[in-house]
Amino acid sequence: MRTLAFRLATLLLCLFVGMAFAAPKKTDAQIKEQKTALKKLESDLAKKRKEIAQLENEEKGVLNTISLLDQNLNQTRIYITELSKNEVMVQRSLEELARDIDSLDNKIHVRREAMKRRVRTLYVNGRSSEAKALYSLLSEEGNPERQAYWVHRLLNRDKEEIETLSRMVRERDEMRTQQAARLADLAVLRSKKASEEKGLVSQMSNQEKMLVSLKHDKAMQRRALEEFERNQKTMLALIKKLEEKRKKEIAAAKKAEAERKKAKGKKAPKEVSKPKKTVASTVKGPKCMPLEGEIISQYGLQEHPVLHIATRNLGIEIRGKRGKAVRAAAAGTVAMVAEIDGRGPSVIIEHEGGTYSVYGHMRSIRVQEGSEVRNCEEIGEVGDIASLNGIKLYFQVSEGTQTVDPLQWLKTK
Repeated sequence: MRTLAFRLATLLLCLFVGMAFAAPKKTDAQIKEQKTALKKLESDLAKKRKEIAQLENEEKGVLNTISLLDQNLNQTRIYITELSKNEVMVQRSLEELARDIDSLDNKIHVRREAMKRRVRTLYVNGRSSEAKALYSLLSEEGNPERQAYWVHRLLNRDKEEIETLSRMVRERDEMRTQQAARLADLAVLRSKKASEEKGLVSQMSNQEKMLVSLKHDKAMQRRALEEFERNQKTMLALIKKLEEKRKKEIAAAKKAEAERKKAKGKKAPKEVSKPKKTVASTVKGPKCMPLEGEIISQYGLQEHPVLHIATRNLGIEIRGKRGKAVRAAAAGTVAMVAEIDGRGPSVIIEHEGGTYSVYGHMRSIRVQEGSEVRNCEEIGEVGDIASLNGIKLYFQVSEGTQTVDPLQWLKTK
């Protein structure tokens, strides 16, 4: 029975110790994970800043320059936010370590004071008192197991006390080493954050200067408009190419059907129905908003929000947030995944009847050409690549080769 009670007590002690150290281990893992994320952000920032540095030596387009400056600004803001999160996490870890160290210091102090009293007792009385206690235990009648336990306890008490104290001192010293490392990490984080915040002000000033120049420099406006129109033509040419491919496939299917029936000795029908698509449902029916957010640019003729010149938009732009998913507006087949001028990484989905939906400025893409997508299925993540004004989604709809207002198209059943 005593053995069972002893085991239960030991188990409970282990559980309490485990609970005491669970939080620091969790914090350590979080800090390590955050460091990895910061390294990735630092690498992305370095690449973007290298591209911007090359602009000084190369003749780059106006839109490309504005886009790179805006991406760098956005990534710098994200990096500063992550630095702040990491700073808070490390600070919290330091506070936990300080509390643990104080607690251990108190326990060590109590044990050392107890050992001092023990040494004074031994000096005054010697070990005669313990010898009497041992003799009394061994000579009295009683449970042999209990006698052996107390004899062992008396003989090993001092050794156990010293070992426990030594272990606590080592643990405290390890925590102090960890504390010093965390303090060094905190100093680095704060230095980086201060530098990035200072650089952000400079970047915002440079971008503002360029936008002011664009607003008043007619030659720069002309170049920007030429780039914009060139990007629009590229987009229309891609849709035209996809539509021509679709029509060729339909014509080939009709011809194959006619030849098959002719081979069977049957008269080929005057009109062969279009082969069924493999998509789960047609474009008719409920549709899905590809991204939840504010519409910042409408379809059709209007003043460009960044260039401040009249432009004709082939689609709309929806303001996005970092990490938000982009969804297929309707069921269809992925016709193209490519980097498109002025749109960045993009996905084009073909729907039943020759309708195409375009999703641009994507940070990541999770579908491949030829794959089927369901209505409202997640196809990637919104981003700011090739964007002139932050994280957003470019969304365009074409019926055949003719663009239509995406918002009106979404409302149709």
